[in-house]
Amino acid sequence: MSALTGLLLTLSTTAAHPESAPTVPSRGSAYMGIGVLAHDGRAGDTGTPPTTGRATEIEGVDVSSYQGNVNWPTLWGSGVRWAYTKATEGTYYTNPNFTQQYDGPYNAGMVRGAYHFATPDKSGGAAQADYFLAHGGGWSKDGKTLPGVLDIEWNPYGSDCYGKSKGDMIAWIRDFLNRYKSRTSRDAIIYTATSWWTSCTGNYAGFAPSNPLWIARYASTAGTLPSGWSYHTMWQYTSTGPTVGDHDRFNGSLDRLKALATG
Repeated sequence: MSALTGLLLTLSTTAAHPESAPTVPSRGSAYMGIGVLAHDGRAGDTGTPPTTGRATEIEGVDVSSYQGNVNWPTLWGSGVRWAYTKATEGTYYTNPNFTQQYDGPYNAGMVRGAYHFATPDKSGGAAQADYFLAHGGGWSKDGKTLPGVLDIEWNPYGSDCYGKSKGDMIAWIRDFLNRYKSRTSRDAIIYTATSWWTSCTGNYAGFAPSNPLWIARYASTAGTLPSGWSYHTMWQYTSTGPTVGDHDRFNGSLDRLKALATG
């Protein structure tokens, strides 16, 4: 049994996120995968690392304020080598635990990054990119900081597609991505689920050539990807791990992960 598998099995009875959250959570409380859980549930989510796949997949975690102060050295010892922290949501929320959760993995030796939970019904894509960049979502060419992530998934506060048509959603995402790149020189990573992407963008393929894909699917494989992407860069495979957050795989070697950070 690997150290990571043992850690997950030991702590699997402790949920990564509140199980008794209200039907409509309070603004700011969303986290990466909240919409996936609400839409797809926990079917197939065992909380343990997949046993199949590339030998060079690198273990990672994503965290938000729910996890509080994280014990990053323990995670490092279990084999986790990269981490993403929620920085912002909309233009109205910043993670109160961001500093510990963002600096901690860096100090432990991990490659780290920040993500933004998109709420397209509240403000424009460019405005939310600016807010993200002003509150921890930037990038630096230090070899240990990954480009920012746009978390775009089912709306936990209302209609699945935030009241937007497919064309308007594509335009909103484009505005966010264009602003992020214009200010950082990096293409942001897109976190999403295939079924949401199909429903809310019409399975738009236009971002695939530039923007890496982080796919959410709580199962033994990453499954069918959105149109245009022939492979995923990251895969969130469980939300039922220990209190250290959701667990993920980087689809490549540690050298490739560091290359993504370096740009």
